[in-house]
Amino acid sequence: MDVCAVVLAAGEGTRLRPLTERVPKALCPVGNVPLLDRALDRLAGLGLVGPERVAVNACYLGDQVVARVGSRAHLSVEPGDPLGTAGGLGNLRDWIAGRGVLVGNADAYLADPDTPPGPDVAALLDGWDGRSVRLLGQPADDPAAPGTFSGHRFVGFSLLPWRLVRDLPATVGDLVRAVWRPAEAAGALTVVPYRGVFYDTGTPADYLAANLHAAGDGSLVHPAATVTGRVHRAVVGAGATVRGAVTRAVVWPGATVREGERLTDAIRAGDDLTVPAGRIARPGTA
Repeated sequence: MDVCAVVLAAGEGTRLRPLTERVPKALCPVGNVPLLDRALDRLAGLGLVGPERVAVNACYLGDQVVARVGSRAHLSVEPGDPLGTAGGLGNLRDWIAGRGVLVGNADAYLADPDTPPGPDVAALLDGWDGRSVRLLGQPADDPAAPGTFSGHRFVGFSLLPWRLVRDLPATVGDLVRAVWRPAEAAGALTVVPYRGVFYDTGTPADYLAANLHAAGDGSLVHPAATVTGRVHRAVVGAGATVRGAVTRAVVWPGATVREGERLTDAIRAGDDLTVPAGRIARPGTA
């Protein structure tokens, strides 16, 4: 089956403001790796690489996304406001051109301790008939809650047939209403369980939790960071300077924690922006 891939990276990330006033959510680092790079690496693990097989859409702070992607993928820059998950695919219809499409949300953090990125979602493609819709999912706390599919919550990746993509207009719309729910009603939607950990990174708490998961049991300090203070259960980016105390926190590349400062359960960007991350989110696991 001929399959291409699209990474959705056009969104504004409103719940992560004011962090996303500086950087689009797709480029926010988790474990010192931009989320978009994680998505592209996962696709590469499936053998999906290059602008003929992979596309990335961009809109909000799109110049940053375009610069980051470079020649690694086909770029679809949406004018005006983001077109949404369905409109973004409709805008790529001529590029998709008859193929099935694996669609990934750039802001999805996935990690399976037993399987590397790519193979960890390969079950989405295994034995696919080219006509049905497949969603990657995990059992929901409340199987009857709104937004669930067969008692599962969606965890960032879906597989769509060309027959349901070819008529999507390049206007604002979402895949839930345009494709997933109609396919579910027609008995043409299957949920493929994901065994690893999932965060959607949409809130400061989830974003911090994903970073702490990426750091493992300790801290993750980039070799190009300067640390003379105390770092405990934290992620510190390249070029960052930590002279104070950092606990359960993320220090973005180039950011500063001054001597005498205590940064706890928060994200620091630059010299002047601190975003509290409050409750530490519980990971999604199958």
